[in-house]
Amino acid sequence: MSDISSGIPDSGSGTDSEHGEVLRGIPLFNELSEDELRTIQSHAVMRSYRKNTIIIEKGDETNSLYVVVSGKVKVFVDDEDGKELVLNTMGAGAYFGELALLGNTTRTASVMTLENSRLLVISQMDFLNCVRASPEIALELIRHLIDKISNLTDRLGTLALRDVYGRVAAALKEQAQEEDGRLITGRLTQQDLAHMVGASREMISRILKDLKLGGYVDVQNKRIVILKKLPARW
Repeated sequence: MSDISSGIPDSGSGTDSEHGEVLRGIPLFNELSEDELRTIQSHAVMRSYRKNTIIIEKGDETNSLYVVVSGKVKVFVDDEDGKELVLNTMGAGAYFGELALLGNTTRTASVMTLENSRLLVISQMDFLNCVRASPEIALELIRHLIDKISNLTDRLGTLALRDVYGRVAAALKEQAQEEDGRLITGRLTQQDLAHMVGASREMISRILKDLKLGGYVDVQNKRIVILKKLPARW
């Protein structure tokens, strides 16, 4: 069962220096002057969230920007029956909540931590003050939103036009990162994969079993290793 929480403000950590280093690593704030950066970081709050905590719920009217300092979160939508579709997963350096900064709109998706996480929270008022002082921030935000819309369009096309196996293969390729010459996903359960591709866990289990038997993948400590090019069809 997941929590809905505003997080716990860090005590004795999250100094201005640390906040500044985090913000400097985000492309959105690359063009800030030192004074502008200090303005934001002086109002930013570092919060800690336990694993499986709901940070934002779809329909919320909150309007802050969240920067992932450590940990991992997922962005998802679900229905009244609890059926879930994961739109994205994000780690350190990523940010979310930017749409609500630009207008009085409710949250369009929910966000939940996948592991213990620390996030820097920046209010809409402080963010907009910096946009007025440095319009380049707004241009970077627009570029980011264009990329996000493009990625979501590609993802919706994948969900609509490919069969379940095609969606699984695409998700594995998207999640895998090269490590020691091998393509390996992060920790990924069959249910996680089912949420990503809009399928049942049983179907995912069947597909992964066949891929393992064919020598295409291996599962090591809940991480999927792609051993060779995945077949075009299942």
